[in-house]
Amino acid sequence: MGLIILRCIFVLVAAGLAVFFIQSDRVPEDKEVLYYIVFGGMLALAVGVIALDVAIRRKDLTTITAVYFGLIVGLVLAWAAGMAMTPLIGETPYRYDVQLILGVLFCYICISLLMQTKDDFRFIIPYVEFSRELKGTKPCVLDTSAVIDGRIADVVDTNVFDGKLVMPKFVIAELQSIADSSDRLRRSRGRRGLDILQRLRGNPDIELEIFDRELPEFAGQPVDMKLVILTKHLDGKLVTNDYNLNKVARLQGLRVVNLNDLANSLKPVFLPGEHVEVRLVKAGEEPGQGVGYLDDGTMVVVESGRDHIGEHVVISVTSVLQTSAGRMVFGRFESSLAGPNHSKPAGRKPNASGSGGQR
Repeated sequence: MGLIILRCIFVLVAAGLAVFFIQSDRVPEDKEVLYYIVFGGMLALAVGVIALDVAIRRKDLTTITAVYFGLIVGLVLAWAAGMAMTPLIGETPYRYDVQLILGVLFCYICISLLMQTKDDFRFIIPYVEFSRELKGTKPCVLDTSAVIDGRIADVVDTNVFDGKLVMPKFVIAELQSIADSSDRLRRSRGRRGLDILQRLRGNPDIELEIFDRELPEFAGQPVDMKLVILTKHLDGKLVTNDYNLNKVARLQGLRVVNLNDLANSLKPVFLPGEHVEVRLVKAGEEPGQGVGYLDDGTMVVVESGRDHIGEHVVISVTSVLQTSAGRMVFGRFESSLAGPNHSKPAGRKPNASGSGGQR
């Protein structure tokens, strides 16, 4: 609504300016057709400027500000140079020509300098901020689930991320609301997220930026859509554990770093026929099945293993099911190692036949 009012006022001002030109000495009175040309030309110019403004929807604030600020500085320098040259050239007709040439040169130099260096320094004026941006890798926008999960801090400690991490202010607000929840579990998760955020902020090997600007596209949008919009705006990558947000972001054409997929990709690979040791802890859903877990949390479903619950057994892998939610290993009971007091950790059998040995 504000933009519509502004554009209507702009058209009215253009019409008023046309009337001013018509009533002045600039338009000959004996050529009435020029009145219509001037009036129509000013309105056409106003409508053309508005159409161009509407067509260019995405505008880079730093670039526009660099042009404006460069023009101001260039004109001021040209005026100062003209005043300094007055004793040399005096009040000659060439003085204004020289000032015009200097104005064009200084404006170009200032605008070019600001546009090329706007990412290398920090300069703040009201409503405008030039900030240094990290070159190279695209920034990674953090989701609430990724921060609460906590594994992002461990991944950052491995120096895998060499770019900038971006933490939106609305995500921090959501973490704070979770930390202030009356539910004890939610409150614990929120406080864990704030602790992880503080850990990331104190890591000297990574640059963490708090994005506190409110984009116009954020109005009326939920947190998930704000994350998608912000990632598009920054041309970055979204870091999340949320399955639904992962799907939505990929449909929007964004690059997503799913920590669950990252963790699953780093788990050991089991091939059919390989022998694995695991401790069975409960019965499975199907008759005769036993269920155990490896050290990394991978669920192992064992055929004919229900009679060996509480024991460490050797299984032969038959298949592996991989999903974004995790990995499941299916196997067939081979032999029992010991009773319930056996303390050997679950994993590959060192001297088993097949592909379970050293690779």
